[in-house]
Amino acid sequence: MLSHVRFGGKADIDSQLAVMQQHGTGTIWYGWRSFWGRAMRRREILTLLGGAAMILPAAAGAAGAFPNRPIRLIVPYPPGGGTDIVGRVLGDKLRASLGQPIVIDNRGGAGGMLGTELAAKAAPDGYTLLLAPTSHVINPSIYAKLPYDTVKDFAPITMVASASILMAVNPRVPATTVRGFVEAAKADPKSLANYGSAGVGTVFHLTGQLFNELTGLALQHVPYRGGGPTVTALLAGEVPLAFETTLSLQPHVRAGTLRALAITSPKRSATMPEIPDTAEAGYPQLVAENSYALFAPAGAPAPILERLHEATVTALALPDVRDKLRDQGAEVVGNSSAELAAYIATEVPKWAALARKAGVKPE
Repeated sequence: MLSHVRFGGKADIDSQLAVMQQHGTGTIWYGWRSFWGRAMRRREILTLLGGAAMILPAAAGAAGAFPNRPIRLIVPYPPGGGTDIVGRVLGDKLRASLGQPIVIDNRGGAGGMLGTELAAKAAPDGYTLLLAPTSHVINPSIYAKLPYDTVKDFAPITMVASASILMAVNPRVPATTVRGFVEAAKADPKSLANYGSAGVGTVFHLTGQLFNELTGLALQHVPYRGGGPTVTALLAGEVPLAFETTLSLQPHVRAGTLRALAITSPKRSATMPEIPDTAEAGYPQLVAENSYALFAPAGAPAPILERLHEATVTALALPDVRDKLRDQGAEVVGNSSAELAAYIATEVPKWAALARKAGVKPE
């Protein structure tokens, strides 16, 4: 701004002052006439300019404290599913923690890959975040070539929450237990021929494949673009069975529009204690849960990541956040970024082994 300013006589300074005032820097020269009256030397003017050059960047830095504009939170699934529910509960409280709006950007499709790729390629400035479910660590085993690196392209912030998975059926299905469903499916394989999930490579998809393996069934997988569309399809009877989080299914089970057969957990859920766990149902190996983790694009500055972690953990510690998520069947986690990184490192090979065991080949 100031590098082009040259000084000659008084008229020249008048002219330059007018230019500088147009750019908002004229106040630096307040009282210039008294300086002129004392015949300020050129060296003194340049010294003053040097001081101004130091002041202006400092002021700009203070104005740019993070965050100073809205933050986009990418949810790689459509509205209505578990990831979307967790994202909206978190986003509402992060707004208060960070002092800026959190814009939920639902980008569903391809088992969560579309939204995840968008986040991976965003500027690493802290203004784009990703809330990814367990499919984030499963997709490397499902797709032969991902448009991003699950580990290298993301900076872990914290695990937000984890939720149990419900095995639920349309009320027209003549079964009230897991064993009852298995018997009915074997007796009438045409009517009970498939199951729905939030997409290829999701934890729900692999849970269904594991269910096939454990029961000897051959249910065909019907992938949808997220938990919301899956629940809609199950309600409509497009599929007789679906695996989804308690976050998505609990309201419909409570209303009687869907029937829960079991929860894929070693123990019953505190929020739905009436639903038997899969061990009680006779399938102790059918255990899975969906976790929701917060990431930034790799390369985000450490101070910004620390600020985001602090704000997120603060939000998760609020009683109403814990209550809202627990009411939906999810438990708050809020661990360290190092713990989340360790989780990613162990979960990727774990799900790869399960995918191979379930006979799922990379596409």
